[in-house]
Parts: sequence; structure tokens; C-alpha cells
Amino acid sequence: MLPALDRVIALQKLDSAAHDASRRLADEPERAKALEARLDLAREHVADAKGRLAANQTTRRDIEKDVAVHQGRLSKFREQAMAVKTNQEYHAIQKEIGFAQGEIKALEDKILELMLDGDEQSAAVKRADKALADEMKAVDVDKRAMAAEIEQLKALMARIASERRQLTEELDAQVLAIFERVAKARNGVAVAEARDAVCTICHVRMRPQVFNTVRKNDSIIQCDSCQRILYFAQPQPSPAPASDNATHAM
Repeated sequence: MLPALDRVIALQKLDSAAHDASRRLADEPERAKALEARLDLAREHVADAKGRLAANQTTRRDIEKDVAVHQGRLSKFREQAMAVKTNQEYHAIQKEIGFAQGEIKALEDKILELMLDGDEQSAAVKRADKALADEMKAVDVDKRAMAAEIEQLKALMARIASERRQLTEELDAQVLAIFERVAKARNGVAVAEARDAVCTICHVRMRPQVFNTVRKNDSIIQCDSCQRILYFAQPQPSPAPASDNATHAM
């Protein structure tokens, strides 16, 4: 293969790798936001669970205050019942006593329901707290992995930059100019494989004599359509079949 062609192929591989690494680094802020969003969601679940528990407890306290009020009235009515002098007054007091007892019973039933619900809400808070703790650990692991990846990507880009400088120094200036010009016009991709007389990137068929020239890999040939530098990848030989070492009886 023409050394200049071999070098532009290597240069394209370096540029593509650098582009991928750069894009990955550019994605890191969004990935970091996604990790924080996971924590925020877990914190919201904890806050919601605690809010429901607090609402349950507040309602219970309010109802317990109402029970205390009715119990006070009930005690008052019982005291009054000891001092009544007529049946009419007695029945009126008994009616008030019955009403107060009914109210207390209904409120105590409600308190029991709230206690049972409160137990579930307390359990929900514990589950949410544990889920948050687990998510914090998982996010911490992901953050450490992301930080390590960033360092690896930066090191990769530094190595690519060094190798690229060496390649461009070895590359013919005219060929490098063609590469840079096409790369700028074609989103960083200046080299394309020719396969079956077709440019594998723009998919335009080339003339037979052009493809035959490209197959030789001994000159810089550009695609008539996209202007990318073309090369032909020699087919790899098929692996030889395993030999039969079996011995046969004579």
C-alpha cells in the first residue's frame, strides 16, 4: 500500500477515535445531571413518605383533642345526671351522654384506623430511607466510574494528539491538505473504503477503471461524489480447515 494512503487511513482512525472521545466527554455533564436526578427522585420519595406520616400524626392529634373535648362533656353530663330532679331532665341528660359516648366511639375507631395506617406509613419511610441510602451508594459508584472514565478519555485524547502530530509530520503536505479540506467539509470523515465499486460512505458507484485503480492502493484517489480519499481493504484469507490427524488401522 502507498505509504501516504496508509498514513491517511491511520490518521482517519485517530480522528474518529478523538471525535468519539470528545463526544463522550461532552456528554459527561448530562450524565452527571442524570445521576443527581436519581438522587433527587429518591429524596422526593423520602419526603413524600415522611409527609404522609406527618399528616397522619397531625390528624391523630387533632382527633385525640376532639376525644378529650367529648370526654370532658361526658364527665360534665354524668355529674349533672346525679343532680337532676325530674325524669324529663334525666332523659335529656342521658341523651347527651349517649351522644357523647357515640362521638367518642367513632373518634376512637378513627384513631385506630390512623394508628394502623401510621404503622404502614412508618414502614414506608424506612423503605424510602433505605432506597435512598442504596441509591446514594450506587450513584457514588457510578460517579467514581465516570471520573475514572474522564481521566481515561483525557489520556486517550492526549495520546491521539501526540500520534496525530507524528503522522502529520510524516505525511506529504499536499496529501495532508486534501485530507484536512475533505475532513472539514465532511464532518471529520475524509477517508472511505471502496467496496464492490461503491464508496461505502456516500454509496455512489464508481467507474470500473477508477475502482480498479483504487484496488491497487498505490495512489491517492478521491471519490467523484463526496471527494473522500478511497482505499480498498484486501479480503482476509479464510482460515485453513483443521487437518485430519486421525490414524487409520492398517
